[in-house]
Amino acid sequence: MSFSNLFFPFVFLPCALLLYGLMPQKLKNPMLVLISLCFYAWSRPVYVLLLILSIFFNYFTAREIEQLRPGRRRKQVLISGVVLDLALLAFFKYWGFLISSLGSLFGADWSVSLPPSPVGISFFSFSVLSYLFDVYRGRVRSAGSLLDCAVYVSFFPKLISGPIVSWKEFEPQIRNHPMCSELAFAGGRRFLTGLAKKVLLANTLGMSFYAISARNPGELSMLAAWIAALSYSLMLYFDFSGYSDMAIGLGQIFGFKMPENFLYPYASGSMTDFWRTWHVSLGAWFRDYVYIPLGGSRAGKSKTVRNLAVVWMLTGLWHGANWTFIFWGIYHGSLLLLEKFTLKSFAEKLPNWLRHLLTVLLAVIGWVFFFSPSLGSALAFLGSMFSGPISDNFGRYCLKESWSVLLVCGVGCLPYPRTIARNLFRSRNSLVKAVSLAFFGVLLYFCTAGMLRDTYTSFLYFQF
Repeated sequence: MSFSNLFFPFVFLPCALLLYGLMPQKLKNPMLVLISLCFYAWSRPVYVLLLILSIFFNYFTAREIEQLRPGRRRKQVLISGVVLDLALLAFFKYWGFLISSLGSLFGADWSVSLPPSPVGISFFSFSVLSYLFDVYRGRVRSAGSLLDCAVYVSFFPKLISGPIVSWKEFEPQIRNHPMCSELAFAGGRRFLTGLAKKVLLANTLGMSFYAISARNPGELSMLAAWIAALSYSLMLYFDFSGYSDMAIGLGQIFGFKMPENFLYPYASGSMTDFWRTWHVSLGAWFRDYVYIPLGGSRAGKSKTVRNLAVVWMLTGLWHGANWTFIFWGIYHGSLLLLEKFTLKSFAEKLPNWLRHLLTVLLAVIGWVFFFSPSLGSALAFLGSMFSGPISDNFGRYCLKESWSVLLVCGVGCLPYPRTIARNLFRSRNSLVKAVSLAFFGVLLYFCTAGMLRDTYTSFLYFQF
């Protein structure tokens, strides 16, 4: 089920809130788990069994890890748990890619037919992995009950596309997450803001991007290619940050606080800052469970290079089973290494506006590998962006149709609109409050009209 489908905000969510609100305190968490399982089972009911099995398996594995004394047996239990969690993820996401790649290596067609990947498997797999690691390290106690573990893993706002929340952040809230009108109103505003990002901005940008990307990338003019690349870059941001806003808002409505996932990455002045502010929860996961355990930057230059290379190879692979994602990871890992060891002093001398422009340019180039079906297609697309005819009739038509939404989105991905909005919400002036309430009413109207028009448009990150 998608948050941006008409059924969710107008049927599922009101029913969920009504059922949850009517439950006595001791039954609220069981009802929350039931709501979450129904949410997950909506599209492919069979996969809810995988989610339930994952909850059971990781709950009992963590309990056993906690009860064992430090030693070989404890480590073996951890490794077994991690291997089985990763095996489930690898089967659905990477098995077909691995077999076809081996077939290509030997000049054979070894393609295999696999069932569709369960939605959000990368996200809930990383959640349970962090849970096992933290229990093993002694950073947290294991879940006091199977119900607590089920609430953590299945909580529907974060289940499908994050944010990835650690057990340490989530566990204190499981037994104490009272709903209140102030949090509910704040969560409703946040949810509606995210819905507008998805329905009004990301989906509109998608019309330009998909119209251009349907053509042969090598035959595009520079103008058309750049419009497509910019449209995708902004579409991905508003799509995923919109989902995160909706997830965080829904969490607030149910009394939970979840971490921010996007901190205006396109306002960054370096690629290092960009990746500190884009998909923050994923970056934190790789930092805490891969980069730092490998030694981080404490073990000398050569090992730091190795550690960053491993992290970015895995980051690329996490996003999808395709060589384009792996190359995308190598690309960004190389940029970060250059910034860290070679270009840092040079970059610091550049004016802020130029550093910002270069960061956006490098990010946009990287997204070309992200959306291209193959490396050859990505290189052809980049060739059109930097060579060939500057413009043609098609490119000028696309500019005419998309310049206004590109401008709005270009401003919207910077922190200024949110700063203005926050100042307005803090105002005690009754007129300002009335205007802000009317604004969200109008926003809801246009979002509803947009959902009616689009019928159903999945979030881009559902595929990851």
